[in-house]
Amino acid sequence: MTTELGVLKINGEVRALEAQGSDPFLQLVMPRVLGAAVSTFCLTIVFILVAFASGYLFAAWTGQGSRDLLLFADTVSRAIQPKDVINILAKSILPALFASASCCVGGLGVGGTVAEIPQATQHALTRSVAGLFVISAVVSLLTYL
Repeated sequence: MTTELGVLKINGEVRALEAQGSDPFLQLVMPRVLGAAVSTFCLTIVFILVAFASGYLFAAWTGQGSRDLLLFADTVSRAIQPKDVINILAKSILPALFASASCCVGGLGVGGTVAEIPQATQHALTRSVAGLFVISAVVSLLTYL
């Protein structure tokens, strides 16, 4: 995102959008930020389903658990509390929103030369990773304390 938006900014395409009366934020940033949040949430759900399915299959294969799928699903659904759901939602959506917004800001903040794009990309990556750890820690503390 940083590289793409940086190239758009250097080529003058962001200025062209502004000259046409379009808001670059709505045209360039919002779709990327929302797309990242939705895709991260969907990927999180897929990972959770695969983890539960593999846990069930492994337990059934080793003979450690019941082979009854409905019993397994009932046991899992009883173990999940509302705060767990909130935690999963927050830990999947908030870092994605932060990382994508950080990348977009980095890309749109590129000056006039192509040489600034790799630096902006590195800074956006560093901010995104740091933000991921901070957001994850804060969400865990707020959810479980």
